[in-house]
Amino acid sequence: MTNDETKLATLLTTPAAGHGTVTPPIVQTSLFTFEDYDGLVARMAGQSDAPIYTRVQNPTVAEFERLMAQAEGGEAAIGFASGMGAIAAAILAFVQPGQRIACVEHVYADTYRLLERMVRPMGIDIDYHPIGAFEDQPDLLKGYALAYLESPNSLVMQVMDLQRVAGYALRHGVVTMTDNSWATPVFQRPFTLGIDLVLHSASKYIGGHSDTVAGVVIGSAAHIARIRDLTLPLLGAKLAPFEAFLLTRSLRTLHLRMERHQATADHFLDRLRQEPLVHRIHSPGPDAVPGLTGRAGLMSLEFDPGVDIPRFCNALRIFRLGVSWGGFESLALPAQASLSQAGQHNSMQRFGVSPHLLRLSLGLEDPEDLWRDFHQALQQGIA
Repeated sequence: MTNDETKLATLLTTPAAGHGTVTPPIVQTSLFTFEDYDGLVARMAGQSDAPIYTRVQNPTVAEFERLMAQAEGGEAAIGFASGMGAIAAAILAFVQPGQRIACVEHVYADTYRLLERMVRPMGIDIDYHPIGAFEDQPDLLKGYALAYLESPNSLVMQVMDLQRVAGYALRHGVVTMTDNSWATPVFQRPFTLGIDLVLHSASKYIGGHSDTVAGVVIGSAAHIARIRDLTLPLLGAKLAPFEAFLLTRSLRTLHLRMERHQATADHFLDRLRQEPLVHRIHSPGPDAVPGLTGRAGLMSLEFDPGVDIPRFCNALRIFRLGVSWGGFESLALPAQASLSQAGQHNSMQRFGVSPHLLRLSLGLEDPEDLWRDFHQALQQGIA
């Protein structure tokens, strides 16, 4: 049987979309017309899947969606203009006023702000629980409509037994969705573990080149149809054809890039464990929980309080300071900077992130060059 790496690297576009081309053509149009009245009526009546308008349908986008569904082991997928577009559309398709959401602690900062600033004022209650509660309390989800998960979760990289939690959710009729941007389908497939919907900020490892902002949701045909019918067309966060083209390009090399990110992360872990100024490392690896088969290049660590983090950051030469991750370039993000962000909806303050924490996104540069840069900056941070 052909393995998944070969499938993504060699799969051609469908004949209808690309006429046998190796990469999907960019169908750069907003509108699709019909040859006759009957064709238009059939499409409006839902008796045809012919494209009608790029806000809801486009052949280039459809190719990316097809590949993502295959990569994650799902039945269908929808591409969005951003990860937050995907998250918002997925959440709002499955909750109504008066219902409740169970969310994992240390959730991504903008997901937290979405829940607190927009979803809660709609009359939807949100409760935040630690990962251990999701895993150890079979009846925790009773009475909830939706469980929003991340494994690993943001910044502190705690992992969850998704298969166990999915079983609890099924018992109580709760829809589950999880962000899989960190692991990608190369290292984890939540849909095959029983999770209902899998989300990605495709701007991260799926895109891999820091040139695309996009999101995607994968799930069963029925769940994806619900999002496609309700929140995709009405919220309007559609994925553009050119971005879909770039993402399809990037999927061809996803396995290779994730293997390199993992090798660099393993290299760093070996060095960091010997560094007395690093008190804690957050970097889950293979078999940390059922279904997780690899280690991504995104990790965080906590410095000794004696390290001057601003001085450390200013001494970096290869690492850059930036808020995203998953691209070819290596990045550092100090928690101090985000903890200082004004406003009452700061998730890092809410969940008690250490001010000594630093997130590293290890890119595709030479691992030894990256370590030398990190180490010299650390030495300057204590000078």
